[in-house]
Amino acid sequence: MAKTHVTTTINGELTEFLCEPQQSLLDVLRDELQLTGTKEGCGTGDCGACSVMLDGYLVCSCLVFGAECESREITTVEGIAQHEKLHPVQQKILEHGALQCGICTPGIVVAAKALLDKTLDATEEETRYWLAGNLCRCTGYDKVIRAVMDAAQEMRGAS
Repeated sequence: MAKTHVTTTINGELTEFLCEPQQSLLDVLRDELQLTGTKEGCGTGDCGACSVMLDGYLVCSCLVFGAECESREITTVEGIAQHEKLHPVQQKILEHGALQCGICTPGIVVAAKALLDKTLDATEEETRYWLAGNLCRCTGYDKVIRAVMDAAQEMRGAS
């Protein structure tokens, strides 16, 4: 079967790649483009470890075909920091010690940034709901929620 040529924008850069028609975006990111920050946790869209932004929407990259990404805009965890400066959610996750093994962390960072892009005034309950699609077997979530809430507070002060 012939590979599909795809031209897309990833983390603000025009990118071209070839992929098998049935190859997931997750596999394209990791195997073809060497963007290994996005992790595979389950391969079925249940854990959120592979979360990316696709045209401004939070998606599990294991559930999207790479071939579907023609002329689309993708943001991975590698695109969250601005040059060498961490995004506030990344900085607060570090400060709060809200990570352990790291498999879920990239997906949580992308999902949290998506929430903060939408609103800086989410309640704790709304934040927990928003991040409910990101499973973590190590942290117990409280530090993650505190980090996201703290990042929102810092971002509200900066705007």
